[in-house]
Amino acid sequence: MSIQRHDTKARMSRAVIHQGVAYLCGQVAGVDARHGDITEQTKSMLARVDALLEEIGSSREQLLSATVYLKEGGDVAAMNAVWDAWVPEGYAPARTCVCAPLPAEELKVEITVTAAVSQ
Repeated sequence: MSIQRHDTKARMSRAVIHQGVAYLCGQVAGVDARHGDITEQTKSMLARVDALLEEIGSSREQLLSATVYLKEGGDVAAMNAVWDAWVPEGYAPARTCVCAPLPAEELKVEITVTAAVSQ
């Protein structure tokens, strides 16, 4: 049984791959977008997901599931507009969207995803 850990620190790994499934750590907007609105933060967050998926040999077309955490329920429509443009047609993962406190005051959205990895 092989488990691959990517960019492991004391508290967490950015991604863990086991049996062809990648588990990504929570992704938030980059530092430059953290004070932006929900649209800007969602675009930045998803760009970070893209970069991490590419780094581990996966892609949007291989998404299995996603959990989106919103600070404010009123942001769901704006977040969905960005999400819908980002997810390739026919490749939508199983998804959950919940309201939850986020780890920094300026953050409006966070996501965790799992994806298949080509082996």
